[in-house]
Amino acid sequence: MGSSRKLHARLFRCGVFCMVVFACGGNTAAQSRPSKSPNSLRPAAQRKPPERADVARFSQRVDTALSASGPDKGFWGVLITDAATGEILYARNAGNYFTPASDAKLFTTALALATLGPEYRVRTTISTTGTLDANGVLNGDLVLTGRGDANLSNRKFPYEKKVEHDGSPEKALAALADAVAAGGVKEIEGGVVADDSLFQLERFPSGWTVDDMLWSYGAAVSAIAVNDNTFTVDLRAGEHEGDAATFTVEPASDFYTIENSVRTSARGSEEKPAVVREPGSRLIRLSGSLPVGAQPRHLTIAIEEPAEYAAALLARLLEARGVQIHGAARARHSGDPALLGANGSTETILAGRTSEPLAEEIRHVNKNSLNLHAELLLLLAAHEKSGAAAREDAVKFAADFYKAAGIADGDVVLTDGSGLSRRDLVTPRAIVQLLNYAATQTWGEIYRSSLPVAGEDGTLSDRMKNTAAAGRIFAKTGTVEHVVALSGYATTTRGAHLIFSILGNNNSLHAQTADAVLDAIAVAMIEELGPAPAKKRKK
Repeated sequence: MGSSRKLHARLFRCGVFCMVVFACGGNTAAQSRPSKSPNSLRPAAQRKPPERADVARFSQRVDTALSASGPDKGFWGVLITDAATGEILYARNAGNYFTPASDAKLFTTALALATLGPEYRVRTTISTTGTLDANGVLNGDLVLTGRGDANLSNRKFPYEKKVEHDGSPEKALAALADAVAAGGVKEIEGGVVADDSLFQLERFPSGWTVDDMLWSYGAAVSAIAVNDNTFTVDLRAGEHEGDAATFTVEPASDFYTIENSVRTSARGSEEKPAVVREPGSRLIRLSGSLPVGAQPRHLTIAIEEPAEYAAALLARLLEARGVQIHGAARARHSGDPALLGANGSTETILAGRTSEPLAEEIRHVNKNSLNLHAELLLLLAAHEKSGAAAREDAVKFAADFYKAAGIADGDVVLTDGSGLSRRDLVTPRAIVQLLNYAATQTWGEIYRSSLPVAGEDGTLSDRMKNTAAAGRIFAKTGTVEHVVALSGYATTTRGAHLIFSILGNNNSLHAQTADAVLDAIAVAMIEELGPAPAKKRKK
């Protein structure tokens, strides 16, 4: 009889356990109660703790934000955990796929820090396999070899909140040209060659669009990246209605032909400038209108052939320094037969440039959300650690790393390093797992401090100002069409340290309106979550 009671008791406990597992196994739209991982084996009696008042208040504010007209048509994912315990405080669609936009850079910058280290640097050189005689005549080509430095530009280091650039955009390349001239080169019998063969010639990752390729955020990827592989057209209205608008190009170059038909319209009328460049073309058409008195429009245009452009620009800079060049400016890519002839030849370094440490580069990448830089970090990490030269191999290398870092299998599907690809998919759970992993690493504080700070700097400098969230959120932003994202670390007004991810997809909101939805959730998180303030004892 006693054994029968024990058997019934065991069956009863088993039934209770199974019911609890069944109840917890579904992926509900939102969890308003704090919980541990689904894999936790706590006794059934502890699986349904009383609802915390702070979580209930926060949940209500999230529901209000996401049920409003506009956000209600989108798809939203939220996961917030306690950084100290890993406890899930709130989850909504945390295991579902979302397009992450630039929150993909969280994965790429963590990968770079983990595999390359904060002190990693890149060396760019100008060299020759020819000979330089006593009269300064170089018998051979002059070769600019790019090795993935994304800052052959005028970017300021260390990172500053307000000033990102200093000097002319070709500043880094001009310094190399100065060194070549100072080294005694007066004449080049060959040509000026830009060698970007370190990586396979794949300028645009899968999932980027034709529209991306015209603008700075969609600049072509190359081991040579001068001025972020962009140039700027400054467009100015004329003095009188009907006048032709004027323009200047920086850096000055004849690499692109610019056809300008922009006219000056009446003062106070709408600005309607337009830019068209067909893929693969070097003809840029400017059209439309600018009103009298309008501020100049700065159009930052991407370069589709970075190595070819760099060779042409370097040749112009050398000629400006009195160096006579007989050969043509050209590029040398992976697979170029000329590389076979160059292998084994004695190379003389004529000038060189060493990049800033990786930790400094990471700050610029995350604070300012630099797509090209993120793509180069992905390729550099894979090349340095596995010898990969093709993007496909770099993506596989990264996927293996994310799995080793403890991210749930299948939760990350990235085809690029920047998040510009519309084929990228991640879950909020994966982002939180990544952020938690990074926080435990020796470089964790470098990583956290590289993220924009709410109301203070980077892409969050103008968001959540004069709110409780200002200065309390370190997070990466993300925006592409129909997509917004905000993920990172936070400290609430109640002293709780949180790791969070908020992703929005399939919404037709204007960018600022969509950001306001994220900000409302973030502010609610800061104001509501955490233990209640301790009551002061009466004396």
